[in-house]
Amino acid sequence: MKNPIMSLTTDSASLDTMLDMLSNSHRRRILLAVSDHNPRHEDEFTLDELDDDNGRRLKISLRHAHLPKLADKGYIEWDPDTQTIRRGPNFDDIAPLLRLMEEHHDELPDDWP
Repeated sequence: MKNPIMSLTTDSASLDTMLDMLSNSHRRRILLAVSDHNPRHEDEFTLDELDDDNGRRLKISLRHAHLPKLADKGYIEWDPDTQTIRRGPNFDDIAPLLRLMEEHHDELPDDWP
């Protein structure tokens, strides 16, 4: 008999992968945004930064960490040239968790999303 623990996968649909993607507020905002309206533009996620240095750091962080991480798992498709973000081929894997969290946002910590 196959050991169920040994058969766990690390693909885009694994719970650990989805929770890792949702563990960062910037990634949650991106996923919620494309869930609501598709496609989105990168600048939407840095416009609310008041300080120029913080805005630059956030843009770098998005481009070099968060967007590639989400794109690598297929939750988004990201075109760095056009700065366009849209739902990826695996978005439906994480959508139920996003809906659940959004429906219960009043029960979640203050830093949600």
